Amino acid sequence: MRLDDQSASQNVEDRRGAGGAGIGRGTVGVGTLVIALVAGYFLGVDPAVILGLASSGAPAPSAARVPQPPPADDEMATFVAKVLGSTETTWHEVFAAGGRRYQEPKLVLFTGATPTACGTGKSAMGPFYCPADQKVYIDLAFYRDLRERFKAPGEFAQAYVIAHEVGHHVQNLLGISDKVHAAQQHSGDRAAANALSVRLELQADCFAGVWGHRADSRSRILEPGDVEQALNAASAIGDDRLQRQTQGQIVPESFTHGSSEQRVRWFRRGMDSGDIRQCDTFSAATL
Repeated sequence: MRLDDQSASQNVEDRRGAGGAGIGRGTVGVGTLVIALVAGYFLGVDPAVILGLASSGAPAPSAARVPQPPPADDEMATFVAKVLGSTETTWHEVFAAGGRRYQEPKLVLFTGATPTACGTGKSAMGPFYCPADQKVYIDLAFYRDLRERFKAPGEFAQAYVIAHEVGHHVQNLLGISDKVHAAQQHSGDRAAANALSVRLELQADCFAGVWGHRADSRSRILEPGDVEQALNAASAIGDDRLQRQTQGQIVPESFTHGSSEQRVRWFRRGMDSGDIRQCDTFSAATL
């Protein structure tokens, strides 16, 4: 993956080394946190969508600690900052074409735990997006898990993870997330709520593909094998594959992110088209 000519985003906040400062007041209950840890770790993304933690009331980081950018010589932090910068360029273009203004999200690097507007963020949750503060959170140790536990190595696989979470930010700006969460709350049916979550997640996968297509068309960022890396990552965190690995059986009605096949299909759809209109998972008769 070639990012040499890509400017690093300035919207990266480095909380690594801050520990769990500010955590403990107004955090989620123990039972909810245990569920979040288990679901977030095995499903990999967006625990706010999984558990509806957006109104948990966790405190913001201490006002006494001024947000810091990552060190200039930190290669991995520079990599994610460049990926984020590339997503900013893409979504500014897409939103402008639709007569809208794109609001850039923040990307927070942390280790262990950190307070968010969606509750206490834990490394075990994997990367996630919090709509309440419009920030993407990631412990970079997740990339080790992606490489070793999920067998999905490669820079474009790592970039896909960021692009997927930014896809949730796009959904938030477009009002899609709010509509889905409202429908989930009124459904009264766990299986129906899960089905809506699957469509939300698959759309974020498609949005990640739209970014990949447009970034490559603009800057030729892809090298041979890169797309396969992202497809492998999408497949590795499919609900069916994870359930088979952890439970020994597959329970489709409990899916919240989609099967490996579905995640690959929708990422590829965005990657092939570069067109956000091709990502309407909510109108699709089949996923």
